Amino acid sequence: MKISGVDIRPGNILEYENGIWKVAKTQHTQPGKGGAFMQVEMKNLIDGRKTNVRFRSADTVEKVRLDTKDFQFLYAEGDQLVFMDIENYEQIQLPADLLGEAAAFLQDGMQVLLELWEERPISVQLPEQVEATIVEADAVVKGQTASSSYKPAVLDNGVRVMVPPHIESGTRIVVDVYEKTYIRKAD
Repeated sequence: MKISGVDIRPGNILEYENGIWKVAKTQHTQPGKGGAFMQVEMKNLIDGRKTNVRFRSADTVEKVRLDTKDFQFLYAEGDQLVFMDIENYEQIQLPADLLGEAAAFLQDGMQVLLELWEERPISVQLPEQVEATIVEADAVVKGQTASSSYKPAVLDNGVRVMVPPHIESGTRIVVDVYEKTYIRKAD
């Protein structure tokens, strides 16, 4: 499906210069002279290269539809992650760097969504939010106001997040996987 250069949004998958690219950031610019354009930061889903491209409103680009399939995370083996197709129980191995920093939030048995292009897995989407346990939290400094003071804490997967002062070590919390931010205390 062809879309105009100014209709590109973050998260779009585009076919550009014989590659498949995921849009990371966009910035719409309207200079005083000349036509408006969209500055687009993209990452190649096959080889990991990054690029910045300027698309004018007259430019068109092919938006790619990816097939999605439900998989379950089984275990990590070195720098490979093993997933199982929920429908036919086939297992596949994918490199951990395909998930980037979100890989730290993988949990045994977690349901994930694999995005496939021409039957080839190119990205893995985790749930937006996961529960994790605080294993280390700094003490509250007396005199800090509760409204704006968050303190650093370490989760059971080694990820550092900022949490409100009342959260202590051993507390289960809900965390945004992609922003690495505290959302709320777990039920």
